[in-house]
Amino acid sequence: MSRHQALKRWRGRDVVDELAARGIVIRSPTARGVAEEAPGAYKDTAAVVEAAHAAGLARKVATLVPIICIKG
Repeated sequence: MSRHQALKRWRGRDVVDELAARGIVIRSPTARGVAEEAPGAYKDTAAVVEAAHAAGLARKVATLVPIICIKG
């Protein structure tokens, strides 16, 4: 979804609180930036990987778990 759509759907403070409940810490200078990057604004990675694998575009070889993400 676009950043504009994400801003209409989520509030930054709500995203921070939801992720904090899951043990994920967000540090951002603006709530808008958090809302634009809300996890729900992205496609499900498992579905994307499965589609690429089924189409023969890629081959699944490992499962990765993110530990930290730094943007900027």
